[in-house]
Amino acid sequence: MLSGPPPGGGQSSTGALIALCSLANFVNAADRVLMPICMVQMAREFDWDLTFQGWVLSGFGFGYVSTQVIGGKAAMWFGGKHVLLFAVFTWSTATFLTPFIAYHPFLLIGTRVLLGLAEGLGLPAIFHIFSHRVSKEERGRAFSYLVALGSIGQMIASMVCPHLEWRSGFFVFGILGLGWSFTWLCYIRSKCGPQLPEFQYHTITHQKPEHAIHWSEYISHATLWAIYIAHFCMNWSNYTIMSWLPTYLAHELNAQPDEISLTALPFLFNSLFGVAAGHYADYLVTKRGWTVLSVRRVMTLIGLMGPALFTLLFGFARDLLFAVMLISFSMGLCACNSPGHLSNHADVAPHHAAVTFAVSNTMASIPGITAGPVTAAIVEYSGQWKTVFLVSSLINIAGATFYMSYSGASQVI
Repeated sequence: MLSGPPPGGGQSSTGALIALCSLANFVNAADRVLMPICMVQMAREFDWDLTFQGWVLSGFGFGYVSTQVIGGKAAMWFGGKHVLLFAVFTWSTATFLTPFIAYHPFLLIGTRVLLGLAEGLGLPAIFHIFSHRVSKEERGRAFSYLVALGSIGQMIASMVCPHLEWRSGFFVFGILGLGWSFTWLCYIRSKCGPQLPEFQYHTITHQKPEHAIHWSEYISHATLWAIYIAHFCMNWSNYTIMSWLPTYLAHELNAQPDEISLTALPFLFNSLFGVAAGHYADYLVTKRGWTVLSVRRVMTLIGLMGPALFTLLFGFARDLLFAVMLISFSMGLCACNSPGHLSNHADVAPHHAAVTFAVSNTMASIPGITAGPVTAAIVEYSGQWKTVFLVSSLINIAGATFYMSYSGASQVI
């Protein structure tokens, strides 16, 4: 592992790398929420029922869950920089083409699957880049900025797109992603020549090579399962909120089209809380003498139990602004998971964080497939949404309990 910034680049080079990777996650997150935001307009124009809407929303999850481990392994084989370039270019192209094929239901779902396939490669590639290029002292903040920029992307998409004709949002963010791809290509060409094929990634270590790790190592440790389960539980609530919040506000709280932009607030809270939590977690370790494990557990406890409470209360709120504030605090506290279990990968698997994250994110993407249809089925069967939010809260409580019982901070692989 690197003990400091890589040679030849210094702090400014590392800062530029973190910024560009975080901007990639900005585009990633914005593209991901475009469909839920535009769903109200699209469902009205194309006369989609709630069940079909659920399958359109879940198409992304089918693709996303399929390429997590592939993305981690591809980053190890071909280099994170190449995988990230391919991923962003592909998902941005899928986003740009969406308005042209929205008239064809099966092609639309196929495009959503393609979007998920490409985005599934992105974060494992970034984890690989960060694990080799960002020093331990900067890593907590790096992941917090990464997550925060994703929330800002969701926030801006939520603020802008409800005021646009729905096709415009796909065009704008598709072009933005293609522009990022060109910028990244220029950056990697300027930073590495033939003699520096991987940003000077690799250092001499006495560890066995990454490819020598048997696949069973990734699923054989309770410490890793604590991370995987916490991630799954966090994402169940997140996918439910991201997928259905605009629809819920419009149908249950009678939000007008211009009020749908209030869905930007949860993502603003998430980004602000995330950056603050990342800096505070590093402060607790470096200045207050807390153990890494204590910080990971406290942050994860806040990141799961806080949303459990506020999501449950959200289901009983009948005032639009009060409901949005409740779900905003839920998403804000959820950001504490960034310096919690999401940073725990580098503690327990420092040489294999890309793959352990890929395994974790694969399991945590299952809610992306199931949350849409399950939510639609619960609402259609029961005629109300409170059960949806109760289920989310109970899942978060279970995840927090398991993580507190089995998490660790010592290297296991």
